[in-house]
Amino acid sequence: MNGFAPLVDAPVGILLVDDHAVVREGYRRLIERHPPLHIVAEAGSGEEAYRLYTELAPDLVVMDITLPGASGIQTLQRILARDRDARVLVFTMHRDATFVEKALESGALGYVTKSSPPDLLVQAIRAVHARRQTLSPDVQEELAALRRAGISGRNALAALSAREFEILRMLVAARSREDIADTLHLSLKTVLNIHYQIKSKLGVSTDIELMHAARQLGLID
Repeated sequence: MNGFAPLVDAPVGILLVDDHAVVREGYRRLIERHPPLHIVAEAGSGEEAYRLYTELAPDLVVMDITLPGASGIQTLQRILARDRDARVLVFTMHRDATFVEKALESGALGYVTKSSPPDLLVQAIRAVHARRQTLSPDVQEELAALRRAGISGRNALAALSAREFEILRMLVAARSREDIADTLHLSLKTVLNIHYQIKSKLGVSTDIELMHAARQLGLID
């Protein structure tokens, strides 16, 4: 974690955003064991998160990146466009450096992975509430490794939108386009169009070339 996160005395209302209700319930219980932190609302999609943010103006948002419909990063950008003072902590399973960079570039103040110890999430919430940028240790390692490696093609990945990068990861994981469309609540036509845009931005024309590019960029072990 970066820096020291002081304790807070005033109530801190949190909007918790994750598409799995069971996961939200677990983290609600964890967070609310640490008053004055408390959950004011929960959302299962980006659209719902944005609506609740505009209605309730919570003190802080804890948000996953992978959401049905609008992605977490797209939602983050939308919230920050409406309220430049919004405090958002990304809390996700994704530790990839490109995800982290896109989240921070979009205005997130913190990024913590779900593999982190529970107390680390609470510390991160307090740090973000104090407007301190905070990253979990595994994320810091990923960013450091990327910078040391100076990976070729990083600019090409940076050119991808959050949704394009998300779909690229699913494609290289051998997910079918129909499966991707169903998982992300998108039409098959939209996924096909994004698939084409990804290949265009990475300078490839076939799926075999796309897999090769993904391997060179470190997206495939």
